[in-house]
Amino acid sequence: MIQITAQTRILVAVEAVDFRKGIDGLARVCQERLQSDPFCGWLAKTKVLEAHEFYVLLAGGDPASARGAPAWRQVSMPG
Repeated sequence: MIQITAQTRILVAVEAVDFRKGIDGLARVCQERLQSDPFCGWLAKTKVLEAHEFYVLLAGGDPASARGAPAWRQVSMPG
């Protein structure tokens, strides 16, 4: 299982990328598409995912349509 903490940064490509380009080609794609330095240690254009959205993404789903459990709900007493 992947251990995820609040400090974990994961960058996800949302378009098809040709990995045959090698690291230099991928860095160029980052510079051209994201207008960002791939070696600076951070990315200016980001979207923060909630934990449940991240796990939906890992399972191959669409995190935009994912709903987490409600933060609070009424518990009814039996009887």
